[in-house]
Amino acid sequence: MKEQIIYEDNHLLVINKKVGQLVQGDKTGDESLLESIKNFIKIRDTKPGNVFLGLVHRIDRPTSGLVIYAKTSKALSRLTQMVKNREVKKTYWAVVGKEMIPQSQRLVHYLKKNEKNNKAIVFPKATEGAKEAILTYHVIKTLDNYLLLEIDLETGRHHQIRAQLSKTGVPIKGDLKYGAPRSNPDGGINLHARKLEFIHPVTKENIEIIAPVPQNDAIWRACEE
Repeated sequence: MKEQIIYEDNHLLVINKKVGQLVQGDKTGDESLLESIKNFIKIRDTKPGNVFLGLVHRIDRPTSGLVIYAKTSKALSRLTQMVKNREVKKTYWAVVGKEMIPQSQRLVHYLKKNEKNNKAIVFPKATEGAKEAILTYHVIKTLDNYLLLEIDLETGRHHQIRAQLSKTGVPIKGDLKYGAPRSNPDGGINLHARKLEFIHPVTKENIEIIAPVPQNDAIWRACEE
């Protein structure tokens, strides 16, 4: 756990999540990062009683990268509001197949969640029950068989990046659910929450945090070189 903590102070803690880790408990019953971090803090700081820890935002289980947890209720309520107001800037990296796509593009779609198969349905125009989803991507590196995209999110919808890139003809590497031809050996997908930028909810200083990519993946390593 210690090596996964990228940033920590009295108010918040930022983790570099590994592929397959749950940010909070779900119906699988698998141990979540929320519980693991609570236990880690309890032992490390020899805290009696319960440790307060709140999840500020989530990323999908097959995704890696930055997740913010709040260590105080004040920080939790302020950060949750900041995420809602889009005052937390999130930048992602995604590895996609080498297709002919524009170097840079702003994608606007409308997404509706299908609860049955836990998947986002993408519509090209406003549709009843669908929410507007906006992102901008830039191709920042070309590898032998893949492109590395840097993605700025304007909205935060369920499976947004995965669904929008798939609709554009470039599903994320390993993302079988959204049309990738093959799975990754670790069952994850090549989507990484790379950077967070925000004003600290208590100290008001500018915070910018960058997460190293998973080092067990040769393609990710090539992206970071």
